Amino acid sequence: MLFNAIFMIVPVVLLILTVVLATKSFQKKGNAKRSLLLQLASFGAVASFCLVCPVIANAAGGSAAAASLDPIAKGLQYLGAGLSTGIACIGGGIAVGHGAPAAIGAAAEDPKNFGKAIIFVALGEGIALYGMLISILILNG
Repeated sequence: MLFNAIFMIVPVVLLILTVVLATKSFQKKGNAKRSLLLQLASFGAVASFCLVCPVIANAAGGSAAAASLDPIAKGLQYLGAGLSTGIACIGGGIAVGHGAPAAIGAAAEDPKNFGKAIIFVALGEGIALYGMLISILILNG
């Protein structure tokens, strides 16, 4: 019971600690790039901790490890669904972030271009919807 609580508390504490350290680092030195790299490195460390620890805990069970492969597969299924949605939403956000100001500028110059411009913004949002659709297929498959 205590072992499971540690596995749930440690990643949260590490992520909170890295946010505090990155914020203090940015306030002292004003280097946003260094703070971002610190955040990405700490996220990678926490993600590897969360992926490795359940595998080690199942391997320590001996013969029960072979019978408990289903929870690992289920966890990887959730990880895949989360990654497909998250990465697609990041891509959609970048697309909308670049397309929406261009659409506003085109509509400001000529109001007839509004219909054409809004289509490009909607195509950027469609990327996020495709990612969500893939995650639904992963979870129900």
